[in-house]
This record gives sequence, C-alpha cells and structure tokens, in this order.
Amino acid sequence: MKIPENLSYSSEHLWVKTDTDGMLLTGITDYAQDLLGDIVFVDAPKVGSHLKATETCGLIESVKTGSDLHAPLNGTVVAVNDDLRDHPEQINDDPYGSWIFKFEAEHADMSGLLDAATYRQLIGNP
Repeated sequence: MKIPENLSYSSEHLWVKTDTDGMLLTGITDYAQDLLGDIVFVDAPKVGSHLKATETCGLIESVKTGSDLHAPLNGTVVAVNDDLRDHPEQINDDPYGSWIFKFEAEHADMSGLLDAATYRQLIGNP
C-alpha cells in the first residue's frame, strides 16, 4: 500500500498536494481505491463550488459500491480532471497521479489534515 510522505491526507481517504500554482490538488488514496475496486464513474464537484471541510462534494462509483467524496478543507473548486469522465480507471492505475479536483483553500492552515505516519495509523498500516 503506497502512502507518499510528501502528501497530506484526510480521514475520509483523500490526499492533498500543493500544485505549482499554489492551488491544492486532491484525489483518493491507494487504500481507498483498493477498497473500492474497479472504479467506473467519478462525479467531481463543479468548478466554482464552495467546499466545506468534511462535507460531501462528489461521488466515486466502482463495480462494488459507491462512495461519497468529502471535502478535505474549506475552499473553492477551480478545476476538475476531465480525463476521469471517460477514463475513471486511471485512479486504480495511479491513485496519486490521478487528481480529481483542484481547489483554492480559504486558509493556508492545513492542520486539519494528516501526515503520512498518522494516515498509516488510521488505516492500520504501520
């Protein structure tokens, strides 16, 4: 199970990474995609949507089940990964290279997110 050290994580199994433009990229973790199985549909939040930390902002469906996406932080969506509309399986192939949406956080404070070690403990993967 991959859990890169350079990312931050939400307790709802999203990863967050600062992009080169200062915005935050978000996708689901390797752990989450493994639990879901073959992903067949991604409903990302719309550009311009306001995110409220921990609230539902989208949906991922797999052949097994559907799972809500929960916003990692408060902010505003500035872009979505349109490639996932036609190729949602990219998340299974490369969960940390397949971002779902990009957003601008309301505050620079990311203290509500977990580091890699704490996320490992959360999922029971020391």
